[in-house]
Amino acid sequence: MSLLLFFFISFSLSNLQFSTSQQQQNISSFSNLDSPWAPDQNKILLSPNSTFAAGFFPLPSSPSLFTFSVWYYSIPNKTIVWSANDNSPVSNSASLVISPSGVLTLINSSYGQNLWPLRPVSNSNSTQLILQESGNLVFGTWQSFANPTNTFLPNQNINGTILTSKNGKFKFIKSNQLVYNDNPSNYWSIGNAFLSLDNLGKISMANGFSYISSDYGDKKLRRLTLDEDGNLRHYSFNPISGVWTDVWRAMYNLCRIQGTCGLNAICVYDPLVTFVSCTCPPGFKKNSLDPNSCDRINPIADLKSTKFLQLDYVNFTGGTNLTFFMVSNFTTCQAECLRRQNCLGFLYRYDGTTTCILQLDRLFYAYWSSGVKGAFFLRVDKSETATEPKFTGLTSVLETSCPVTIRLPFPPEESSATTRNIVIISIFLAAELISGVFFFWAFLKKYTKYRDMARTFGLESVPAGGPKRFCYSEIREATKNFSQVVGKGGFGIVYKGNLSDGRVVAVKVLKNVTGGDSDFWAEVTIIARMHHLNLVTLWGFCTEKGRRMLVYEYVANGSLDKFIFQKNVDTSNLQRENISNSSLGQRPVLELNIRYRIAVGVARAIAYLHEECLEWVLHCDIKPENILLGEDFCPKVSDFGLAKLKTKEDRMSMSGIRGTRGYLAPEWVRGDRQITSKSDVYSFGMVLLEIVTGVRNFEQQNSKMESDQWYLPMWAFDKVFKEMNVDEVLDPKIRQSHENRSHLDIVNRMVKTAMWCLQDRPDDRPSMGKVAKMLEGTVEITEPKRPVIFYLETDEHTGTLNNPTQH
Repeated sequence: MSLLLFFFISFSLSNLQFSTSQQQQNISSFSNLDSPWAPDQNKILLSPNSTFAAGFFPLPSSPSLFTFSVWYYSIPNKTIVWSANDNSPVSNSASLVISPSGVLTLINSSYGQNLWPLRPVSNSNSTQLILQESGNLVFGTWQSFANPTNTFLPNQNINGTILTSKNGKFKFIKSNQLVYNDNPSNYWSIGNAFLSLDNLGKISMANGFSYISSDYGDKKLRRLTLDEDGNLRHYSFNPISGVWTDVWRAMYNLCRIQGTCGLNAICVYDPLVTFVSCTCPPGFKKNSLDPNSCDRINPIADLKSTKFLQLDYVNFTGGTNLTFFMVSNFTTCQAECLRRQNCLGFLYRYDGTTTCILQLDRLFYAYWSSGVKGAFFLRVDKSETATEPKFTGLTSVLETSCPVTIRLPFPPEESSATTRNIVIISIFLAAELISGVFFFWAFLKKYTKYRDMARTFGLESVPAGGPKRFCYSEIREATKNFSQVVGKGGFGIVYKGNLSDGRVVAVKVLKNVTGGDSDFWAEVTIIARMHHLNLVTLWGFCTEKGRRMLVYEYVANGSLDKFIFQKNVDTSNLQRENISNSSLGQRPVLELNIRYRIAVGVARAIAYLHEECLEWVLHCDIKPENILLGEDFCPKVSDFGLAKLKTKEDRMSMSGIRGTRGYLAPEWVRGDRQITSKSDVYSFGMVLLEIVTGVRNFEQQNSKMESDQWYLPMWAFDKVFKEMNVDEVLDPKIRQSHENRSHLDIVNRMVKTAMWCLQDRPDDRPSMGKVAKMLEGTVEITEPKRPVIFYLETDEHTGTLNNPTQH
């Protein structure tokens, strides 16, 4: 019994010792008196406030291997920010030693080499290894901040130090360039070097400018990390969700990062779901060993017997030599490639520069982007039968002119019965002549009656050459008894119809129209005489059965709001299931150049109404719903000239119901100023800002303002003129579609013009003619004043907020 008790006590003591040895030991410093430090000691070095920890960190994939690292300790996600031996993990037999002579050594065994970077040495044997609260690991004069791995921490001096991704493929050099596999050419660079990152979310640069994160102003845990996909990202830790959030990145289009796809493959990037896929060009197939690369199906047998396949918006950026030529035409560029045996294709730019870029020896680093101003012509064997992929875009509609397609019917087949045709034609001509004489006689006989009827119904007010008058039965038959509704505006409901002559029309049934028939016809005649490239054409009218209707040309693509206010659609499975956006009812995303030309066209149209018409016309209801887009995305303004048919009270109440309240100028609501053409200028400024940002003016963006003080123009003004971050204002759906920052000049010009249009005082706003010139770049745009919410104005004398109306 005593022997059994002895064994039980011995076993309990051994378990207690084992448990104690496994408990974590927290230390504030490590000196030569503490040497050696082994991984199985379960010891960590903490910063003063326990924000960071340092020690042996097990690899997630191999728990028996360790790196000596620094990581965030105060959060559940133990994120590593620095490692001494990323490329050489150690086993349980490793140790960290400080010799009596002051040398810091990390060895994998008793006789292994020192894995610590740059062999830290101190003159004093009392020097300690400590971890500062900033995350900086210090031993004497050596510090981890001077030897970063893949991460910069707040207040760390960047100063030209190099970051290397965990997989070793990518580097951040000279504090302003990203390179792949030590290539001499970079795939991302900025003009001035980064200096440091602070806790509020600002990356300071050498020229005094800075990059501002989307959550700037919040003091959070932050880091600037070069990820394994080659992108440099600024992360901030969200304490509520417990995850790191991407608040800034160097590259929006991941396909622009070299090495994303392999040899011969084309990278396609979906910005809505950050999905990247590697697609093979025609005549190629996936490599069996590397799914991100492609191999030719039919090798080129004879270089003298080849052809070219056109790949729209595709650009190859890697090869042994990218030879640039300035050529006179496309044929010259193609000939330059054909006379070189190692030319695998060429890029021809359609941006007016006629630039020709030859791709020699290899097809590397290709990507598809609608921002590529050209097409790549791939050289394949003449026997190649593969069809070209449909890399679609909107380049064909970037022209400023709006062509009109006219189709004439084909002539009937020639008949051999000439005599019969002559007889039939003669009979018809004779019948027509007799009928004409009879009706003319009847008209002369009853001239007085027709004259009295004209005076009664106001027909004398409709001059010759005016719009066509349709009867109610024609309109009802054309619209199939008003069955197909295509829109609802402030002036009535719009129906689609087909006239007997084959024309497609849009019929607007007006409501609450004031005035008599003669006044209505007079206004319609004025509207019909307004002819401009960017105005919807009025073809006729109808006034019967107590209804008043206008017959317009039908504009195929509908209103502008359906294109710029689209909600994001999850398209992560579209490519795997071969589903297109069009089959989901998703309209194409308008590029910046398209939006710019739409804005210029609308400005010219409104300037025509204000300054060039024989009769001065106010629109009074400018909004995206009243801007229609043709098949070639040429803008056409609708509902112009109808303002006189309604009273001010009707327009105000109608706007409140139909959701156009955000486009009314302040003078409409105050009632203390005369309504002039400057009211239309204000409405256009709000529409112009929505075209740039892609959001409604009443939809609040990421801002700390209270919702009742949110105002889109103030938010855009602060982003452009205070934070100097023009790119943040641009619609996120197209922000990634540009190869360089040249597009920011257009964005800056559009935002500045909008700011001038949105001034509170009408006298401060420019005329629409000057607005069009500001957008075209023919006049200089000075810096505008910051627009304010007109129902939260500041009193000039007391400095307090007034609230004259809550509309």
